[in-house]
Amino acid sequence: MNSLFLVVLLVVFIMLGAPIGFVMVIIPTIYIAATDALPLVTIPYQMYEAIAHQPLMAIPFFLLTGELMNNGNITDRLVDLSREIVGRVRGGLAQVNVMVSMIFAGMNGSAVADSAVVGSLIIPAMQRAGYSGPFSAALTAVTSTIGGIIPPSIIMILIASALSLSVGALFSAGLIPGLMVGVAFMIVCYIYAVIRNYERYEVPFTFRALWRAFARSWLALTIPFILVGGIVSGIWGTVESGAITACVAFIIAKVVYRSLSWEEFFTAVTRAVVTTSSVFIIIAAAGPFGWMLSRLGALNFVESWLLSFQASPILFALVIVAFMIFVGMVMDVVANVIVLGPVLVSVLIEAGYHEFQAALIVCVGLLMGVVTPPVGIAFFTVAAIAKEKLEPVAWALLPFILVEISVLMMLFIFPAATTFVPELLGFR
Repeated sequence: MNSLFLVVLLVVFIMLGAPIGFVMVIIPTIYIAATDALPLVTIPYQMYEAIAHQPLMAIPFFLLTGELMNNGNITDRLVDLSREIVGRVRGGLAQVNVMVSMIFAGMNGSAVADSAVVGSLIIPAMQRAGYSGPFSAALTAVTSTIGGIIPPSIIMILIASALSLSVGALFSAGLIPGLMVGVAFMIVCYIYAVIRNYERYEVPFTFRALWRAFARSWLALTIPFILVGGIVSGIWGTVESGAITACVAFIIAKVVYRSLSWEEFFTAVTRAVVTTSSVFIIIAAAGPFGWMLSRLGALNFVESWLLSFQASPILFALVIVAFMIFVGMVMDVVANVIVLGPVLVSVLIEAGYHEFQAALIVCVGLLMGVVTPPVGIAFFTVAAIAKEKLEPVAWALLPFILVEISVLMMLFIFPAATTFVPELLGFR
């Protein structure tokens, strides 16, 4: 029983619709049972080892912050502010979609949550304004990837935990790449809007309206500064920061804005618990699966194979990007980050890239898996919200994915995009 057979078995299970967490546990179990190499207790032990990392405790707090914002109507205020800032550009609602995702990314750190929350608000409005359903869904899906780039980022926490890197350093390294991706999407939206004559916000701009929108939302805007600023400055750790921002989100929604009922609060907590459980099940299941691939030498083979292209920097970058897109099409992004993230970062570091640059390249590359069919969760989420068939949404995704790949290639070429801010803040 070799690693190729097991990987094929994994793909077959996924294509049949089996839950990824179940698949990544059952395959190592089959391997141990068939080879009698180790006792079966190895499976739960490896599952425990996968989640026994203190920074992971921040994930439920980030998710709860996002749910409290959504249930407390804080996101609506952010939409109003974004409309005043960029809504008058051609394709105003599309621009608002991108900007809200960028702001929301600084508060919750989850691409899937971003697509669900922003999509439920923006997609119906875009469709009513004359935007095509597939375009609206595709834009919302790809902008959700910004949630894993701009800090806080659950994906960065997973990579930092696996490689013993500074969470604060990776958070600060994600600022410029996140802005690059957001601006690139805005440019694409503008081009689409001009070609298709999409709307823009026709109400004349006034500083009074902008100030009114800012005054309604400035408290919510303090959340990312409290969260990221506390971590980067060393005032508190990742977990403490997550807990503090969840408390701040609750106080803003419940006490200040008075837009959160107790029923909505318990709904937010329940949804955060369910989402956290699904994330941790995948993290735990990735433990024995990664252990099995390592024991069989599959991860070493992948590392050696990728490094064989390093003589040509351009070819090396293209192969890395193509590999990340491929694995994103067959496995969940969390599983990819746990199993393959450390290998890919190590390959890039060995090829001469800075560890911050390497980690951000892997984050951006693997995050595209949330929108690429057939397993992209954000892809299915936005298609359901827009009530569109999957195929036209997939075609509408292509220009945005190509643009994100272009930004990813720029991260290979310009290391300062990922190292400037961390070095400015004293990270080395």
